[in-house]
Amino acid sequence: MAVPFLKWAGGKRQLLPQIRRCTPTRFSAYAEPFLGSGAVFFDLVRRGQLPGVPVRLSDTNADLIGTYEALRDDVEAVIRRLERLAEGHARDAARHYYEVRDGQFNRLRAGADTAQARSQAARLELAAAFIYLNRTCFNGLFRTNARGAFNTPLGRYARPRICDAENLRAVARVLQQPQVTLAVADYGDVAAWLPEGGFVYFDPPYAPLSRTAHFRAYTAAGFSDEEQARLRDLAMALAARQVHVLLSNSVSPLTRRLYEAPDVRRSGLRACRVPARRAISTDVRGRAGVTELLVTTLRRRRRVT
Repeated sequence: MAVPFLKWAGGKRQLLPQIRRCTPTRFSAYAEPFLGSGAVFFDLVRRGQLPGVPVRLSDTNADLIGTYEALRDDVEAVIRRLERLAEGHARDAARHYYEVRDGQFNRLRAGADTAQARSQAARLELAAAFIYLNRTCFNGLFRTNARGAFNTPLGRYARPRICDAENLRAVARVLQQPQVTLAVADYGDVAAWLPEGGFVYFDPPYAPLSRTAHFRAYTAAGFSDEEQARLRDLAMALAARQVHVLLSNSVSPLTRRLYEAPDVRRSGLRACRVPARRAISTDVRGRAGVTELLVTTLRRRRRVT
């Protein structure tokens, strides 16, 4: 059974028990427009809730979507390249990591408009490098600098599992199902795609807890307070159209103002706070339990395992 093959900042595996309680038992279509590691999508697959259901998986991160597409289209070629990268990492992790990051991944991305970079071989190389860097960089954090170059440093892992070939093949089989589509797209695009009775899960870059905790750079464009408000308005509009909405975010001054207002409740959305753990801080003391926000059109059901 396929499970997420990427580590991702803000990944939802540890929050799945709470998310399952806010998931409708039936829905006519499913969209996940902040895809990341796809933890909720793969959980729905594992739980048998997606057979025959149209699925749209999207993100603004073209590197991420390109990796999913490469696995779907030629998983064996990605595995072969990833195995070679794992061998290089075993020989000299630090040297190999920065050679792949700067001399392969960023170099190919910088020439994305050239015919060579658009070739199938280059797409496969990029996908394998993306998975390798994700499995070995600090906390699986996809971070770019002002020029758009991936700049996350090497993480501290004794024996990272770089190539899980069996799971990658299982992921490919899931993505090859004809009802599953992938897209590089803004989250707002789901409004035109989702029918009444559809289900959407929004997992945006979280609003900062304070003025100093301001990391937002999952992509070079970031995710501003204005985008957080735009997403809230979209969630309300979808709820009014009888679309099942589930959204996760931090409990911060901004999200309390956005989601705990009377007009939001009148739209059919309910905000609840749930316990979680954060794993992005460089200081282990910053990884203690926190409270996160789930916003949903459903009343939470009893515990689901």
